Formats: sequence, structure tokens, C-alpha cells
Amino acid sequence: MAIFKLVKRHTPSWPTQTKSRRLLRQEVVTAKRSSTSPTDEKASISQHDVENFDKDAEFGGPEARRKLERKLLLKVDARMSIMIDRNNAAAARLRGFEEDLNLHDQQFPTLLSILYVGYIIMQVPSNMFLNWIGKPSLYLPACMIVWGVISILTGITHNFVGALLTRFFLGFVEAAFFPGALFLLSKWYKREELGLRTAILYVGNIISNAFGTLMASGILSGMQGKLNQAAWRWLFYIEGAITVAVAILAIFILPDFPSTSRFLSPQERALAIKRMEEDAGGINDEEETEGSSSGLWLAITDWRVWYMALALTSQVVALSFNAYFPTLAATMGYDRTVTLLLCAPPWAFAAIVTFLLARHSDKVQERFYHIIASYLVGIVGFIIAISTMNTAGRYVALFLMAQSYAGFVCQYAWISGSFPRPPSKRAVALALINAFSQLGNIAGSYVWPSGWGPTFRNSYGITIATSGLAIAMLYGFKVHLLSVNRQLDAEEKAKGVEKQGFRYIV
Repeated sequence: MAIFKLVKRHTPSWPTQTKSRRLLRQEVVTAKRSSTSPTDEKASISQHDVENFDKDAEFGGPEARRKLERKLLLKVDARMSIMIDRNNAAAARLRGFEEDLNLHDQQFPTLLSILYVGYIIMQVPSNMFLNWIGKPSLYLPACMIVWGVISILTGITHNFVGALLTRFFLGFVEAAFFPGALFLLSKWYKREELGLRTAILYVGNIISNAFGTLMASGILSGMQGKLNQAAWRWLFYIEGAITVAVAILAIFILPDFPSTSRFLSPQERALAIKRMEEDAGGINDEEETEGSSSGLWLAITDWRVWYMALALTSQVVALSFNAYFPTLAATMGYDRTVTLLLCAPPWAFAAIVTFLLARHSDKVQERFYHIIASYLVGIVGFIIAISTMNTAGRYVALFLMAQSYAGFVCQYAWISGSFPRPPSKRAVALALINAFSQLGNIAGSYVWPSGWGPTFRNSYGITIATSGLAIAMLYGFKVHLLSVNRQLDAEEKAKGVEKQGFRYIV
């Protein structure tokens, strides 16, 4: 206790503290040496205690830092709270969307896939711009407002060309949000915290699948003919308006980067920056000297970026059932309203599994086995769907398929933590991997043609194959990271130092 009283006496509250950490550390060591009884546990301080105090002196010591860190994370968590669904076209298909626009052959899958063209093109430039401007609280909501307006305009289209144009431009503005949100998370959270936070971000999308279908059910069953408008048009009007409203709120909710956020106290801001410096092995994100073009070059010349992009793309094809979920649920033989209602429970289940799996992955600091466990359960769901047309069996299969998103979220967290430095490279890597993976959505739009229904055996066969390929590739990535970690261990051992630098989470 004597030493902590000494620390308190010599550590003024932030920001009036003037003594350097070196001087404070010297006082701690002096107090230890002047202890009258070497065996007195209260007066004796280990070297670890001294180093911890040295590291956290500016925050009042280790215990004060822990309290401040909990407060900081609660503040940031409260602001990372928004994700918007873009799957209303799948629900609209059940209530005259194709008939009113006179769609035929492959035109509906083309409408689904065209969104990803703009989505792919704009992700890398968008994240580079976000890293440069440093204002996600303005940039991301502005993009959300524009895509909400475009969604509303989808409701006034009357032919294939009009719908095609709105979907194409919708992809351009939506491209900013998800990779931008992943990059924003990586600026605030350590690697061992990213799994849960990525899950919270993505659970918003999963929940929107659940409640979006419930809302779509109400709109499609109750708004037909209102103001002489088809129900599917009201679906786009209402969901687009909700997107705009939420985006306006997001301007005041979303944080900027640690060094530019105004909702933090000076001490909280210093701790936020220091946390990320420690997570990157002592390198400060805020002191980056590389420009955006350098980050682009570093990302595109790193083979691991392309490797993980291909692995993610393979799994995205396996998850393409998402865009056709109401269609797959309809194979159980119920009417439109009941079908949409039945879509909600599998996504609610997926949200719960995603949260629990990501939280456990963070806790034990392991990614690979958490990911493949979820993917293997999803494959079981595909196999059940191939094997039977029994209503109960196919509904259980939908639950098992939907929970595959739990592993998908863990895979995103693994990617975010595997490309830590520099921030300009991380911004491009996250956007590039996510953009490339959208090729899987384009391909997936053609995996579920109506002619393969109602069994969709060929479709499920494709998803089993692509999910299996993703698992194999992720195992290869795990082996690589373990090899890199062993090399880092050997280098530090040769220098005669303990493990203290950056290590990859596998």
C-alpha cells in the first residue's frame, strides 16, 4: 500500500500532470530499494509491477487505466450501432415485382447482381478516401442518405432498364458502408476485441434479415393498392425512408477516428491511441507517414490479400442463398405472408449464434476452428436440403444454413486482425478483399434459377463445393500464420528477449 500512496502523491490528475513517466518510474524503484524489510510484501514490488506502472503512469497506474478503458469501450460500443439491409428485392419478388416490371429469363438475377458491379468498383477508392478524410461520422451517413433516396426511386421504376439503373447506382453508394465500417472498427478495437465488435456490426444485418422479412410481410400484405401503388413499391418507399432517417441520426452517433473524435476527454483519447499502438507492437497509427498510394501498392502486392479475397469469395457463393431466402422458404408450400414470417426465426437464431461464437473466439483468441465449425454445420444444412422435401427437414436446414454467417463474421475479424499495419494498407486490404468477394454475390445470383426449383439440388451442390474450398483455403492460411509466428519467436529468442512483439491470431 505504501508504494501506491507514493504513486498517488506524485501523480496529479490529468491533464495537469507534469512529471515524466521516467521520473515517476525512478521514484517507484527508489521506494522499492528503500524498503526497510525485503520480505515485506506490501513494500516489495516486482519488476513487472514497475513496468506496468511505467506504461500506465499517464493514466494514474494500471488500475486507473482499467477503469478508464472500460469507460472508453462503453462509449465507443454505444456508437457502433448501425447497419442497413439491402435485400428488399428478394421479398418484393414474392408480391408482383417481376410481373409488374415484365421481367423474364435471367433479368431478375441480373438486377440482383448488377448492384455488386458498382459495389466492387467503389470499395477501394471509398476506403482510401475515408482514411484520408478521417471523418466517418459525416462520410458514411452521407452515403447512407443517398442510397436511401435511390432505394425510394427503385419503387417508381416501371421497366427492367429503370430498375437496372437504380440498382447499379445503389451499389456505388452502398460500397462505402461495410468496408468503411470494418476499417472504423479496426481503428478503435484491438485484435482480440474485433470478433465481438464485427459480430455486433454484422448482427445488425442479420437481424435486419429477420425483422426485414417481418416488416416486408406486413407491407406486402397490407399496402397493396394503397394510393394506387403496388405493395412491392411501398416496400421500397418505406425501407428507403427508414434508411434516410437512420442515416441522419448516424451523423450524430458514429465516432470519427481516435485522434479526431470530439466525444472523448483528452485522457480517453490518449488511451484510445495508446491501445492501438500496443496492439500493433508499439507502432502508432496516428503517426503514419505512408500516403494512400503507398497503402494501395502495399495491399495489391501482398499475396495474402488476394488469397483471403479468394477464400472469402468462395464462401460468399456458399452464402448466396441469402438473396433467395424467401424463395427457398416458399418451397415448404405456404402462402406469401406465412413464408415471410417463417424467414424470421432462422435469422434470429443466426444472430444469437454469431454473437456467441464471436465472443468465444475473442475470449480464447482463436479464429480458424470457430470459423470452420460454423461452415461445417452450414454444409450439413445444405445436405439436408438436398436429401428431403419434408417440410420440417427443410425448415431445420434453413436454420443450419443461416448460422453459417457466424463463421463468416469470424472470418472478417480474422482478416481485419491479419493486416494491421500501416493503416493506409489496412484500409485498402479490407476494401479490396470485401470488393473482390462480391464476385461471389454476382455468381451466386445465378446459382438459384427457378428451373432448378423446388428442390434446388444443383444449387445446394454448388454451395457445398464452394464452402468446402473456403475451409481448405483457411486451413492453408492458418498454417502460414503459425509459420510466421514461429519465425518471430525464433528472432526474439536469438536476441535474448521474451515474447513481446506482434503475433498473429490464428
